[in-house]
Amino acid sequence: MTPLYFPGDTYETPSNAAFAPATLAPGAFFYPRLFGIVFSEGIKASLGGYGGDAWAHASMRVTRALLAVGVKMHIAGMENIPSGTGPCVFIGNHMSTLETLVLPCIIQPRTDTTFVVKKSLIDYPVFKHVLRSRDPIVVGRENPREDLSAVLAGGLERLKAGRSIIVFPQSTRSPVLDPKLFNSIGVKLAKRAGVPVVPLALKTDAWGAGTFIKEAGPISPSIPVHFAFGKPLAIEGSDKEVHAMVYDFIDAHLREWAKV
Repeated sequence: MTPLYFPGDTYETPSNAAFAPATLAPGAFFYPRLFGIVFSEGIKASLGGYGGDAWAHASMRVTRALLAVGVKMHIAGMENIPSGTGPCVFIGNHMSTLETLVLPCIIQPRTDTTFVVKKSLIDYPVFKHVLRSRDPIVVGRENPREDLSAVLAGGLERLKAGRSIIVFPQSTRSPVLDPKLFNSIGVKLAKRAGVPVVPLALKTDAWGAGTFIKEAGPISPSIPVHFAFGKPLAIEGSDKEVHAMVYDFIDAHLREWAKV
């Protein structure tokens, strides 16, 4: 059984989590550790037998490296993550690489889960082995109709097997939430599978986009990281209504966090 790395309903990074020397050059401390984790976990996954426990543990190693350089994390609503009550579809905004690497240690210990990911990620050297071990749903992000078919077919199969799915409806990572780009693919999947959706608001721009390698941007500990999970929403009527509720949940949290 995977340990709960974040027990309880909320988490606030303690004041003594940072390693003082590492805060002087966050990126220089963090990225060598990240690459070491990705390399070692990729080798393990390439050999087979890489399960949810290993994935969550690797995610926590990345999270601890972020905390060591001074990144402050605030997590709320973890009581809303279903545990032992069946799978769900998590629907969230997509802001940076951080959520892809940190969410597994928050969610996986509570419910077996996987991502909807773009094809380029499962072809990444070494890291591809870890992602593929989780049997993700792969989309091209070029043809919306093909992506919808892939998510509905692949998602239904995984949800029936008891595995929850994390969906980022935006076609790309963005620091802003645009209603025109926030599609209803996650709600459509949940409705077809007869499972609830869990809104997920996040603010992770402490991990910026890189100039040459998008995933290797600046780490800014002065920018707090936030995750908030909303109450599960059953889709009994209009899926448009539930989609609007998910969007409003995320939008309200982003507006509140922007005031800080």
